[in-house]
Amino acid sequence: MKIRTWDKVEVISWKDKKTRAEVLKVFKDTNKVLVKWVNVVTRHIKKMGANPGQIVKMEKAIDVSNVMLVCPFTDKVTKVGFVSVEEKGKTKKYRFSKVAVKEQNKKTKDVIIK
Repeated sequence: MKIRTWDKVEVISWKDKKTRAEVLKVFKDTNKVLVKWVNVVTRHIKKMGANPGQIVKMEKAIDVSNVMLVCPFTDKVTKVGFVSVEEKGKTKKYRFSKVAVKEQNKKTKDVIIK
């Protein structure tokens, strides 16, 4: 999955369309993400013993296909790419924004991956 916890994403389809927020949790087995203040539902908790009944607002997970990553450099929604770099005999996989690389190529003709 290309989206990780604490990434900034934008909802591209759902009732909270065009909302930007952080990912709180990623569920890889069900292919869903929990996004802060997106898909908020109201739960009515029944009274049990000494605990009073209450109404609680909470976020529910949405499918990862309904969100898109926001590039931290350009602040635009973007697709994510991976590149493998070999350093000291080990291969490392870096994640980068394709929009940031295109804009950097226009200016310097070089690709810098952080």
